[in-house]
Amino acid sequence: MTDINKPERVTQNRVIDLFVEPSFPNYLGYQSLGNLEDEDNNSNIETVPLSDYLRKKGYISAQISKALDILQEVANKQGQALADTNREVYQLLRYGIPVKEEAGKVTESVWVIDWQQPESNDFYLAEEVTVFGEKEKRPDIVLYINGIAIAVLELKNSRKDLAEGIRQNITNQQPEFISRFFTTVQLVLAGNDSQGLRYGTVGTEAKFFLNWKEDEQDNTTYKLDKYLAKLCNKRRLVELIYDFVLFDGGIKKLPRVHQYFGIKAAQEFIRRREGGIIWHTQGSGKSITMVLLAKWLLENNPHARVVIVTDRDELDKQIERVFNAAGEPIYRTHSGQDLMRQLGEATPRLLCSLVFKFGKKGVDNFEVFIKDLQNQPSHAVGELFIFVDECHRTHSGKLHRTMKAMLPNALFIGFTGTPLLKKDKPTSMEAFGDYIHTYKYKEAVEDGVVLDLIYEARDIDQRLSSHIKTDERFNNIAKDLNEFQKAELKKKWGTMQKVLSSQSRMEKIVFDIVHDFKNKARLDSQLGNAILVASSIYEACRYYELFQSTPLRDKCAVVTSYNPQTKDIATENTGADTDTNKETTYKIYTELLKNVTPSGKKSKTETYEDDVKKRFIEQPAKMKLLVVVDKLLTGFDAPKCSYLYIDKSMQDHGLFQAICRVNRLDSDDKKTGCIVDYKDLFKKVETAFAVYTSELDHGGFNKSDSDILLKDRLKAGRQRLDEALEALELLCEPVPPPKSDFEYMRYFGGNSENPDDLKARETQRHALYKATAEFVRACNNLADDMEAAGYNAKQIMTIKIRLAFYINLRDVIRNYSGEQIDLKAFEADMRYLIDKYIQADDSVVISPFADMPLLDVIIKSGIADAINSLPKTIKKNETAISETIENNVRSTIIKSHLIDPAYFEKMSKLLDEIIKLRKNQAIDYQKYLEKIAELANSIVNPPTVPKPIDTPAKRALYNNLGQNEVLALQVHTVVMSSKLPMWRGHSAKENVIKSAIYKVLNDIDEVNRIFEIIKQQQEY
Repeated sequence: MTDINKPERVTQNRVIDLFVEPSFPNYLGYQSLGNLEDEDNNSNIETVPLSDYLRKKGYISAQISKALDILQEVANKQGQALADTNREVYQLLRYGIPVKEEAGKVTESVWVIDWQQPESNDFYLAEEVTVFGEKEKRPDIVLYINGIAIAVLELKNSRKDLAEGIRQNITNQQPEFISRFFTTVQLVLAGNDSQGLRYGTVGTEAKFFLNWKEDEQDNTTYKLDKYLAKLCNKRRLVELIYDFVLFDGGIKKLPRVHQYFGIKAAQEFIRRREGGIIWHTQGSGKSITMVLLAKWLLENNPHARVVIVTDRDELDKQIERVFNAAGEPIYRTHSGQDLMRQLGEATPRLLCSLVFKFGKKGVDNFEVFIKDLQNQPSHAVGELFIFVDECHRTHSGKLHRTMKAMLPNALFIGFTGTPLLKKDKPTSMEAFGDYIHTYKYKEAVEDGVVLDLIYEARDIDQRLSSHIKTDERFNNIAKDLNEFQKAELKKKWGTMQKVLSSQSRMEKIVFDIVHDFKNKARLDSQLGNAILVASSIYEACRYYELFQSTPLRDKCAVVTSYNPQTKDIATENTGADTDTNKETTYKIYTELLKNVTPSGKKSKTETYEDDVKKRFIEQPAKMKLLVVVDKLLTGFDAPKCSYLYIDKSMQDHGLFQAICRVNRLDSDDKKTGCIVDYKDLFKKVETAFAVYTSELDHGGFNKSDSDILLKDRLKAGRQRLDEALEALELLCEPVPPPKSDFEYMRYFGGNSENPDDLKARETQRHALYKATAEFVRACNNLADDMEAAGYNAKQIMTIKIRLAFYINLRDVIRNYSGEQIDLKAFEADMRYLIDKYIQADDSVVISPFADMPLLDVIIKSGIADAINSLPKTIKKNETAISETIENNVRSTIIKSHLIDPAYFEKMSKLLDEIIKLRKNQAIDYQKYLEKIAELANSIVNPPTVPKPIDTPAKRALYNNLGQNEVLALQVHTVVMSSKLPMWRGHSAKENVIKSAIYKVLNDIDEVNRIFEIIKQQQEY
């Protein structure tokens, strides 16, 4: 019999030796209870070893007898679900069994497991444990601690899928088999020699069984043995059961490997009184990590108090829900005053709050406010640990400085699903410190923690239906306006976004989505649903209205930040029998909320949104589509959600978080999440993936590095502000004394009743408008840091006074020169023009990726590495070019009016140029996508190579040695024969390999080149 054909028994014998045979490598030190196949009284609570252990611990017979009675009574409880019984048993194991020897005596806890000194427990292994339930079953291996069955392991031979072992474990837990045996079990394991080990716990579904991952470079033994040695190590096993078992809403959970090591790393930071950042990618269980870390803190530090801080109400509610479901009651504060009042008391020890509750409205001098807080910090009881969710966007500027000043002794730990970008580093690293632990998107997909994504770009061509009627309509709308006002109206409505928001185009997208719900398996099956991201609240409402005449009318909802109030439209009425955007939004929301009855203290909108979100998560067949703008694109977990339709320009954090709404695991028919893009966002998706899957440049956080970055930013910000103010002062210097409003009006407008005067001073006015805008931006850029930038209180006050002056001056000059226009009065008419005369064709899929996952397209093809390796200046230029094309189309065409006024004087020409540009962009974009697909296919599905080149490592050598098959195989052979265990990074061992390669290549430079390639091959 060859080794390949070995039976399961061979594997089982070796695994048993790992646990009980002292001479076996990585021996775990368990005692053997032998083969129990023929025993007829096997139990998950073996009373003899348990009694022996308790006597050894000093308990008297009466205590032992009583404890055994209670434990067995709970473990064998009839008429109760396994999950409930298992939880009750766990409580007794973890918190002790309350025993009262006789009436009148004090109740004492009997600890059947010593959690503090793991090695002092008695660890046992038994094989072929025959258990008699409704039907007889025989687990391959059972692990016991002090006679209590803690883990069950099912083994399969290498030729069988270990999924069979998982299913066998799940079957055994059913009432018609041996479910009572599992009432004490904490780990449920399945493994074989070819696939390794998978772990779960009681009640874990097959799809949620996990792989452990640790010391991945170690390939000296079977993965099964390697990971059994890791998980079942005495100290690790006890720690997992004690610190990492969680009951989340009735579902028992064990940590994923990144959660375990993230928490372990955080514990070390906390012991050193250091803050930091945990970056675990979207969908990888960040909230569970928070719960486990908070639980550990509160149990191990009697003075600890934990505050979970978020920046969105939706996240605040989610945190409250997750902690309560996990059995960790949390107090959700309802105001800033309430938060500080609670912190001033000893309890509650666990709170959650919105970050804005730390702020204070109406602060005139922020620096004085901060100094006052620092001189009189809030009296908070206990040791405060502040967990900041979504810290990449939550903690910067005034809010963070306020919290630091109010709670100077608190330790801050940031949690994020996206890594900090370079621009975030000065503020975020200063606020929190270094990364504590990272878990990237690519790792999560490879581990099966989240799904990969499929990307599909769709293009909708547009055209003007009538140039003549478009111009006639515009001329009629603008007949009472001067030339400047007409130009302003064109600038407002002659934009790419306005063109893309035409009703005809939106109708095509609605048709697309309805069509997908009839033709896409996941959507048509009633098991999946979708989210549509709109560019604005107004467009979201219009989409919602359009869906009301489709089969989705009762299964579609709109969820935005809007809450209709009459004050929203108090100044909207223009006297015409038409609606502005705000009036349209108000009316649509009022109509959809008219039959909603507020629940409790919630508003109508909150009641409506909570209801539709609940149905979207729990009843996808009844709530198929949510139309959103910003809400629900982070912190909203809906495993049923399968499609994300994007009709909004997005980038960086926002884009990455949004597309991860569809990557959650669900039923087996959900293989991937699907992104449908109507806004040509693939280049931004590339960049997001490249950044969020790349290795992080930790560099070992150094506070001085952050200080230097911060000083550089402040220095640049001050220079920009000083130059902006100086430019305005110089521009206004020629205004004659006494420089009253009259002198300013004459200087910038001359005689406003004389068109020639106005025209002669047009350049000066526009320079004023431009310089004022730059001054406003420079002030906003430095608003939170003016004192830190070196300005004293007097200088800060002067800048604020000059800012108000120049903003008011700009408005006065605009009014005087007739260059102010109430664009709202023309809103409805211009919207009608866009909707009436811009027509759209059906969408066309322009991305040739088919069903190729994004990880293959972007990561494996090397695009991500290419983006990350670009020089910083080139990256900046590329981004600038792409942004300029998107955002400045309107201004470019308006300026062209000066070059060819006859061509550009008509509104139809302006819109036509935008449509043409959009079409040309779409053509170029499609060609780009085709090139990317070609590249991705060539990497993921490489061209044919000789048959002996049958592994990735051989292929790498073949490609990099001039496709010389003989040479590639020779190098491969010598590497395999010369490499020693754990050779990477060990110079002596690396030199052994280099010497062997040199005998083949006879060229030291070539050896060094090829060796770097060899180091990257997992096969070696």
